[in-house]
Amino acid sequence: MSNRRDFIKKSTLGAIAITTALGHSGFAATKEEEKGNESGIGNKQKKPVIISTWNHGLPSNQESWKQLKAGKPALDAIEAGMKIPEADPNVRSVGYGGYPDREGKVTLDACIMDHNSNCGSVCFLQGIMHPISVAKLVLQKTPHVMLAGQGALQFALSEGFKEENLLTAESEKDWKKWLEDSKYKPVINIENHDTISMLMLDQDGNLSGGCTTSGAAWKMHGRVGDSPIIGAGLFLDNEVGAAAATGLGEAVIRTAGSAMVVELMRQGKSPYDACKEITERIYNKHKNHKDMEYLQVGFIALNKNGEYAGYSLRSGFNYAVSDDEKGHRMEDAKFKMSWDK
Repeated sequence: MSNRRDFIKKSTLGAIAITTALGHSGFAATKEEEKGNESGIGNKQKKPVIISTWNHGLPSNQESWKQLKAGKPALDAIEAGMKIPEADPNVRSVGYGGYPDREGKVTLDACIMDHNSNCGSVCFLQGIMHPISVAKLVLQKTPHVMLAGQGALQFALSEGFKEENLLTAESEKDWKKWLEDSKYKPVINIENHDTISMLMLDQDGNLSGGCTTSGAAWKMHGRVGDSPIIGAGLFLDNEVGAAAATGLGEAVIRTAGSAMVVELMRQGKSPYDACKEITERIYNKHKNHKDMEYLQVGFIALNKNGEYAGYSLRSGFNYAVSDDEKGHRMEDAKFKMSWDK
């Protein structure tokens, strides 16, 4: 009997020790988690924080920040910020003035996601300047996640959006020049033109995100990239963090890029390490691929503590950050390789 009691006692103490070591989740704590707990980072949340891709993310951040500080809901703030590059003809990869497909048509993709994992998305939308606004209404007013093409346009018109020509004279001129050779070769970030993706941690500590683009210039008519695809161009889990992608959409889709970044953060990796690991994964899968010559992919990530990072395959990727500590600024992402390699 004594031996049995000793066995039970030792087993119970062992179970308590194991539970303490593993934490509530039942999984062993990583060194990063242990370091975070020691420093107090895991218990201290910095909020609000906004991070967006590329130079045109800066004015977007500034408007979203203004809306957020005025008490607007996160999705409204994201929409307001992303409408700026959508309406700017000088941003040649988002909305009005975006480069057309090979048939001379500007086609748009966008998505938005809130902290409850509600999503709205539109793809292959034509004639509507603000696809992010249509995507938000898909989230709010339909039982669906994505509307495409003519159906997305029909929905937008039924909600009062105005159909208009998005092909500016400058973009039309560039398209006609391209037609002279008609050689499709994406060149991403050389002139800092690409998708805008935004991640937001609001005052309540909730995550939201959005993405909008006119896609790759001179693409085949009907092509859809990663930007409107939840899990590829954008993904978030309000318990963990959020991630978004930029660059060649086909490569991001092949690896479910943003979802994988979030999953790595769930496993305890920092935003930087998560972005870097998935970028490395994309490289390994594409190093002998026909797309490798011009392949560029970048990720941004933001976790529940307000920690953020960006990382890209090739040089040239930057992102805008806004917070109370340092205000609005641009930061350069670290990268695996330069364009000349």
